Amino acid sequence: MYVIVEINGQQFKAEEGKRLFVHHIQGAEGGATVEFDKVLLVDNNGTITVGAPLVEGAKVVCEVKSPLVKGDKVLVFHKKRRKGYRKLNGHRQQFTELTIKQVIA
Repeated sequence: MYVIVEINGQQFKAEEGKRLFVHHIQGAEGGATVEFDKVLLVDNNGTITVGAPLVEGAKVVCEVKSPLVKGDKVLVFHKKRRKGYRKLNGHRQQFTELTIKQVIA
């Protein structure tokens, strides 16, 4: 059984026991329980329920493993040829690591 859930504006496929790295959740502490009720689709052993826009009564219960995890560094390089203009910028996105405890559908 899996569900498609919307967390912080992004859609994730959620199954019990799976780890998710979502955009940083403000105020989340390690070991805390978080619930998400924006479930868009439920697949229960081949029986698919699609919400319009959400599935009623469905939610995902997660545990926060690590409240702040930094992603890989992304380098952005700008250059204009023959002008001597070069600019290098780096960025590391902040994520929250979640473990899915229970899928209620």
